[in-house]
Amino acid sequence: MNLVQFKTAHGGRAVAVVEGGELRVVDRATTVYGLALAAVAAGEGLEKVVSERLSDETEDYEAVIAEKRLLTPLDHPDPAHLLVTGTGLTHLGSAATRDAMHVVEPEKLTDSMKMFKMGIEGGKPAQGEIGVQPEWFYKGDGGSIVPPEAPLDYPGFAEDGGEEPEICGLYLIGPDGTPWRLGFALGNEYSDHVTERVNYLWLAHSKLRTSSFGPELRIGALPDRVEGTSSILRNGKTLWSKPFVSGEDAMSHSLANLEHHHFKYDFFRRPGDVHVHYFGTATLSFADGIKAEPGDVFEIQAEPFGRPLRNPLGEKREDRPVLVRDL
Repeated sequence: MNLVQFKTAHGGRAVAVVEGGELRVVDRATTVYGLALAAVAAGEGLEKVVSERLSDETEDYEAVIAEKRLLTPLDHPDPAHLLVTGTGLTHLGSAATRDAMHVVEPEKLTDSMKMFKMGIEGGKPAQGEIGVQPEWFYKGDGGSIVPPEAPLDYPGFAEDGGEEPEICGLYLIGPDGTPWRLGFALGNEYSDHVTERVNYLWLAHSKLRTSSFGPELRIGALPDRVEGTSSILRNGKTLWSKPFVSGEDAMSHSLANLEHHHFKYDFFRRPGDVHVHYFGTATLSFADGIKAEPGDVFEIQAEPFGRPLRNPLGEKREDRPVLVRDL
């Protein structure tokens, strides 16, 4: 079952199940967040709660997309209580691009390659055991998320704006502090790879950007292998396109290990919070020498996730100093 959130023609909100070209509206629901809270309270699965509320009302999916009424498939009433994070160097082959950015002495392993090797050797522990921790980064709160079809912000201080096609996990923290996974979605973990290339210690800066995920939330387990395509469109024509692979078969870490090392921190298990966590990628247009320009459209698609995730690159904003005043 795949869910979407969207704005109604009258300016309200709705949740719907994707049924081909139609969206079947979920009755008595305006947010997936509310449905998830209800599922936790009832001790039932999200799919069961949704199925019990399906109505006869439908919307045309293409019209919702064309009219830019799509929302991300999960959000929080207070954006400050939605945390956006991610892990890197998690996919087989993901170290090659990163390593090329930071090689100083070819005969020595970069920190990126060392981290990747640690994941290969200890990222998939046996059940009940804890594996090696991955690279981890923070991207922002709910205010950093833009919905599908909306432009990704291009700040004046950015050196670049590039896509990262990924799968992200979507989570709700229950009343007792238990992390509940609602499902998975396609994500564009949009980043500044030129800034990162200057010095790997600037990775944290390069990740503090807007990002997008959706348009559909896939309830249930992630397939062991997910095959998709990442593309950049310029003036309606394909500028660059490349397949990407995700899922545990293509990863050096298990999802359980990545989730453990995120939620092991007590302050990431605050009841009522929502977490969007990007799981990494091995495919970047940046690695092929592509530089996206304002107006280019990033398009990420993979069959289990329904319609593609599309976002244009916004116009670059003017960079101005931020002045702090004494109080």
